[in-house]
Amino acid sequence: MSGQATRFDFDIAVIGAGPAGLAAAALAAGRGASVVLLDEQAEPGGQIYRAVTETPVRDRKVLGPDYWHGAELLGPLRDSGAVHWPGSVVWSVARPREDGPRKDGADGPRRIQIGLSRNGVAALLTVRHVIMATGALERPFPIPGWTLPGVLGAGAAQVLLKTSGLVPSGATVMAGSGPLLWLLAWQYLQAGARIDAILDTTPRENWRAALPLLPGFLRSPYLGKGMKLMLEVRRKLTVIGNVTGLRAQGDGVLKSVTYSRNGVEQRLPADTLLLHQGVVPNLNLANATGCAQRWDEVQRCWRPTTDDWGATSVEGVALAGDGAGIGGARAAEEAGRLAALDALHRLGRIDRTQRDEAAAPFRAALDRALTGRAFLDTLYRPAEPFRVPADDTIVCRCEEITAGAVREAVRLGCSGPNQAKSFLRCGMGPCQGRLCGPTVTEVIAAERGVSPAEVGYYRLRPPVKPITLAELAALPKTEADIDAVLKH
Repeated sequence: MSGQATRFDFDIAVIGAGPAGLAAAALAAGRGASVVLLDEQAEPGGQIYRAVTETPVRDRKVLGPDYWHGAELLGPLRDSGAVHWPGSVVWSVARPREDGPRKDGADGPRRIQIGLSRNGVAALLTVRHVIMATGALERPFPIPGWTLPGVLGAGAAQVLLKTSGLVPSGATVMAGSGPLLWLLAWQYLQAGARIDAILDTTPRENWRAALPLLPGFLRSPYLGKGMKLMLEVRRKLTVIGNVTGLRAQGDGVLKSVTYSRNGVEQRLPADTLLLHQGVVPNLNLANATGCAQRWDEVQRCWRPTTDDWGATSVEGVALAGDGAGIGGARAAEEAGRLAALDALHRLGRIDRTQRDEAAAPFRAALDRALTGRAFLDTLYRPAEPFRVPADDTIVCRCEEITAGAVREAVRLGCSGPNQAKSFLRCGMGPCQGRLCGPTVTEVIAAERGVSPAEVGYYRLRPPVKPITLAELAALPKTEADIDAVLKH
């Protein structure tokens, strides 16, 4: 999987080594394309299969069989001949500036240039097609006190379990909704960790809205094991439902969690609070590349616009997996294979008939994996107070901007997230909007009384990840670049 570190042009670059990226790279390389798999982590697996080759958690029952499925994707990748570059931070995907006829003499799609940093050195990689498999991020869960030490996302806590075998000590409270919250609680039980309570914030009205979609979910392949997991957690842990308010409290560090239930406020001592209310597509790189996006009212998030093969509005750029819309690990895996087949077709390696015939079993598997998804999306749609928080709640952690400040900016004429950058510097910190974008969009939309679709999202530009000036200065220069500097 590794090697060929001096080669800087490939047919296909796959960005992200989670289930979609692993499957896409293995299929495309196995059919003869030159493929490079770029990923920030030292080992493949992405977030869902994080550290699957090196986790210290050797008792397989702790993380569960779905986690260990990730190891089955590594053999096909290794045998395919794909080049794997771990520790690669991709900060740009763009078409190089071209003046006049193409100098490479090639037919078909124009080349795409990828800016990346690896081992402290920046480089430009040239490819003919890009498959972005950037996965998902935890949806922001802004509550008063969520920036206190001791408060973290359930996804981050799960990463600590997978990579280091660590679980919280002391009083631990979990709060929120969604499948990952229940999965982590189950994994903690298997690991012998202490959980004092789960505060379930799933709105009561969501059950009524989801009920008509239940027949579809009853055919889901995840129904049986999901119900078994939740029943075991409920049997062994204190689960408090209908929670409508949350506040983390402490003097410099978390000491307690205050919650509201049926109009009554109560308090629990806590050394650790784990928050979760679903995931959203990690779309910053696609956004900065110029891929069109749309507001998904059901999943309450922005997602890139793609066709059935993952192709975006940018020629030669495709998306696969949760980065194109939340569907889960197994769905991402099949979407990666479909995107790879379409890339091979666009590069002229297979014709349309070959692509469609090869895709049939993958598309059927994708449909099975997505069965019942609408039920889950509706049931676990976060309550509005947790998406559009009160004035005193910090929404932009990097710049410490509150929801009240965002609302005041709207009253002064701020119409959307991009204007909020000028008014408040929201989205201009190290996270580049990853932790505040969804919240800022919803707060502005609510204050204006319009849909988030009308408000829009951050307009991003490369580099989408930090890169030093020294790295930029050391990049190789083309004749056109040198001429541009000398003439100006």
